[in-house]
Parts: sequence; structure tokens; C-alpha cells
Amino acid sequence: MVEDNDDVRNYSVSVLRDLGYAVLEAGHPDEAERILRDEARIDLLFTDVVLPGRSGRVLAQQAQELRPGLPVLYTTGYSRNAIVHQGRLDADVNLITKPFTFEQLAEKIRNILDHIRR
Repeated sequence: MVEDNDDVRNYSVSVLRDLGYAVLEAGHPDEAERILRDEARIDLLFTDVVLPGRSGRVLAQQAQELRPGLPVLYTTGYSRNAIVHQGRLDADVNLITKPFTFEQLAEKIRNILDHIRR
């Protein structure tokens, strides 16, 4: 989980842990990159689109170079339409907009992980 807003990151991590997932968290892209390089197993990158220093999109590209095939779930406070039309993300990416509920995040994560296991 990569999110520079402490409250959003803490909420997201709490939800994911309540759902039984092991979660690694980072408040900055540099910290996330270190985790991506050092950790043995990562099944999903969950990242904010707008981060300090580099975008979630750039971080995801770097993550997928380190870990080919790594699925990515983006989150943002902007609408999908605004993010796609401003060129920050492609139309076919996995995206959940903030604020999201426990149930919305649970469903989105499960769908992504189930899809990659097929």
C-alpha cells in the first residue's frame, strides 16, 4: 500500500489486514521501491495516483520492471474520467476512487487477485 496521506493509508491497511491480507506499507514512492526490491513476495501493488516525487503510474511501471506481471490497483480522490482524460492513467487500469468503503475495497482486491490466479 503506497499512500502519502497517513489517514487514508492507515484505513486501507487496517481494512486489508482485517480481510486477512499481509500488508506492507509505504508513505513515499522511494520507500515503496525499497520494499519492492527487498521483499520476497508481493502479490499486488495498491498505490495512490498522486504521490510526492513521482506519480503512482511511474511507480507502477518501475514495480512491473522489477516484478513482471505484478497487478496494480490505483486509488485517487479524482474521478476516473478526470484521471484518464488528463493522461495520468489508461482507461483499462484497476482503479478505486476515494473515499471507498470496506466492502468496495474488499471486492476490488478479491477480483484482481482472483483474476491473476486463473
